[in-house]
Amino acid sequence: MQISISGQHMDVTDSLHHHVSEKVEKIVRHFDHVTNTNVVLHVEKSRHIAEATINAKGAKIHASSTSDDMYSAIDAMVNKLDRQVLKHKEKLTDHHRDEDSIKQIPG
Repeated sequence: MQISISGQHMDVTDSLHHHVSEKVEKIVRHFDHVTNTNVVLHVEKSRHIAEATINAKGAKIHASSTSDDMYSAIDAMVNKLDRQVLKHKEKLTDHHRDEDSIKQIPG
């Protein structure tokens, strides 16, 4: 998996880079079909915005979050992404029973 982290109107420090990488790796544990992830961190006056787009098998998942603190914005964004990835994973699994598994009731 490839992670690209960029910042607009700010420098991405090593600690921010490490924090984002660590949080995104948790998403990969849930769903291993993630090909690449783009994370953009913004600062507008006192608002800190974290946005991410995940390209996964069969889906493009996007989430963003705004907070007064960049770390809390990243955490909220990752929570949103995690919920969306789990929802996408549920859609991919086949919940229908096979014809062979349906038992014939003797009559």
